[in-house]
Amino acid sequence: MRNYSAVLFCLFPLYLAAQNDVLKIAPAAPLAGKRGESIQIKTSLQLQGGYHLNSNKPDDPYLIPLRLTWDANTVETVSVQFPEPRKEKYEFSEKPVSVFTGDFAIASTVKPKTAGFIVLTGKLRYQACNHNSCLPPKTIDIKIPADFR
Repeated sequence: MRNYSAVLFCLFPLYLAAQNDVLKIAPAAPLAGKRGESIQIKTSLQLQGGYHLNSNKPDDPYLIPLRLTWDANTVETVSVQFPEPRKEKYEFSEKPVSVFTGDFAIASTVKPKTAGFIVLTGKLRYQACNHNSCLPPKTIDIKIPADFR
């Protein structure tokens, strides 16, 4: 059974895309580490030109923030670090809006709670907008093969 798990671990697809292809998650490297020790995860995002995402700390309460969460049953999330957002002015707002554009990465630090070959799951919640309108909010499931000892 252990060999079967190793084969699945190696063949697991890593490329994920948003349902509307406006936001894609770049392939992630498989994780390896020990239970209880900190592990870094880099989640690289590729946002289609002409679109922006609200930052993780939008200035207005009606804006949907960018959120990344990891499965609390398999890992303890120590931190999630977003890049510095840009302030951009759009027609729909009187003041500049805190956004992410283009390609950027989110860095997470987690501590595994389990041991063995697993698929670490996470959720990326966002709302993509252009200069005129916003798409409906989306949640992308993230799956990363992991070997925790």
